[in-house]
Amino acid sequence: MSAKRSITVSSPFARVGQRLGASLQGLPARQQKALRLAAWVVGMALLWWVALAPAVSTLRQARTQHNELDKALGRMQELAASAEIIRTQNAAPVPAPEVARQALEQATSGLGAGAQLAQQGDRVTVTLREIPAATLAQWLQQVRVNARVVPVQVQLQRSGNNPSWTGQVVLAGPGLGQ
Repeated sequence: MSAKRSITVSSPFARVGQRLGASLQGLPARQQKALRLAAWVVGMALLWWVALAPAVSTLRQARTQHNELDKALGRMQELAASAEIIRTQNAAPVPAPEVARQALEQATSGLGAGAQLAQQGDRVTVTLREIPAATLAQWLQQVRVNARVVPVQVQLQRSGNNPSWTGQVVLAGPGLGQ
């Protein structure tokens, strides 16, 4: 005996689909085609809106994001190279206080009459008058590397039409016995 079983789907969507199918069958062929075409257009619009448009937008933004990330990577590589240079410069042993003091005096003599040193314990105060910005930057580099001291307090004011600086820089570090 073979008994045919029919499965009835009782979900709300199935019932709506059955009603739409029955209604569609009652319409003339031309209206059926028009409704199918409209349903197809709506389906394609939904597909575009949900699936394709976000992907296309991501692809459009990918090039600019890639360029921005490349620039950020370049900056990080430059910073890493600078950090490596500083690390190798600081790998040398700390000079004795007298050697550090001589290196500091030698670097400061390159600034000319516009700079004076005054040592107070483990710190040195350098008074600057009308020192060009590039010269000041080079001097700071020299004292950091050769005397192993860094600025711990800076009071500088820009002076004159040329970018020059006047003020005081207090230096300290292991080279001065700190």
